[in-house]
Amino acid sequence: MFENEKRAKYLGYMVVLASWLAVFCLFGYRATFSVLQGPMAKDLGWSASKLTLGYSLMMSVYAVTAFFSGMMIDKWGTKPAYFLGAISGALGFLITSFAKTYMSYLLPYAIFAGIGTGMLWVSSTVSVRKWYVGKAYATMWGIAFMGAPVAQVVLSLGAKQVLVTMDWRFAMRILSLVVFTALIIATIVAKKNPANYGFEPFGLDTLKSKQSNVNDREWSIKQAFSTFPIWGAIIAFLTSMVAEFLVWTQIVKYWTTDCNLSLSTATNLYVVIGIAGIFTMPFMGVVADKLVGRIKNETKARKFMIIFAPVTGVIACLVLMIGKGAAFLSMVSCIIFAVYWAIEPGGVAGYAASVYGNKTFGKIWGLSTLIVMGIGPAFGSFMGAYLYDMSGSYFNSLKFATVSFLVSAIVALLLPLSIDKSKEA
Repeated sequence: MFENEKRAKYLGYMVVLASWLAVFCLFGYRATFSVLQGPMAKDLGWSASKLTLGYSLMMSVYAVTAFFSGMMIDKWGTKPAYFLGAISGALGFLITSFAKTYMSYLLPYAIFAGIGTGMLWVSSTVSVRKWYVGKAYATMWGIAFMGAPVAQVVLSLGAKQVLVTMDWRFAMRILSLVVFTALIIATIVAKKNPANYGFEPFGLDTLKSKQSNVNDREWSIKQAFSTFPIWGAIIAFLTSMVAEFLVWTQIVKYWTTDCNLSLSTATNLYVVIGIAGIFTMPFMGVVADKLVGRIKNETKARKFMIIFAPVTGVIACLVLMIGKGAAFLSMVSCIIFAVYWAIEPGGVAGYAASVYGNKTFGKIWGLSTLIVMGIGPAFGSFMGAYLYDMSGSYFNSLKFATVSFLVSAIVALLLPLSIDKSKEA
């Protein structure tokens, strides 16, 4: 019995390690684009909008791929997804590094990077959820999600150092090797679902018997998406993503344009979000799981957290606007944003999984990701730039983000605690 428990813990830790590496590579792609964009524009003579189109198309391919990766995970686990991510993700950087014409940049970056990153998000979130439920989930997901801020700090700063002496092409080739190595390791250490080894998810004993039975139910896409909870979760997540990506893409420009900070100072402030995230990810995971233990109802606890997360987003935006570039208030807003970031993505997934169970959650969350990530990042980034173009100030962009966060909190407040008893909300 003791040996089985020890083996189950080891397998679970390997799942978290693989997810950490996957999240590291996924957010590494996002973090390094902003660093490489300037040198690429200077070398190739392309406008920022032409280069950004490649990133936007990559995110579209990412969203579509995420849906198919979810179905793959339900059947075969994460190993195939991580392996395809390793090949495609590495090729995305490698082939793009040889680009001389616009199409030789656009196609490989959008297709290979899109497929590569699309294999990573759903696989990392769902695999952790399949192994850890109840008051065990958020802590372990917080550890896995810590790969995101580590990537934001390490890879973005690392790419900057390379660019001091080398060009963007060499930096991309190094990043190609980093992505390939990390995801091959993830492929090797990744494990199938606990049932394949004769184990149950950790934390199952902390759920009510009714919630435990949910894990055994098989859902078709049509069945799941004909109910309100998944659509409520999608809308709550989508409105937060619109606000989040508006902030991520425009915050540095806000500091340099509206607050007259130097690019170096603004970039250093932005890195504070990543540094803070390294600590907020695991800490807020522990907080969320303690709430599950205290309330003894996972769905109710996850719902509370995804109401709280966008509220922190509202507060962070307000502090950012009030601070007007003041160092202390800017850093405070970054730390609050890191708290939001630590809760929202995993929190929404946790809520949805607590309602629909783990058995077919991969395809449910895959389609949800397709909808959210297919719309949110592009729309949020566009609105941030559009409102600036219309007014000449990023204050209106931040006001829009504030309202979007607020809508997310209101929608989360309306989420039911079960499919057939929405009155429990």
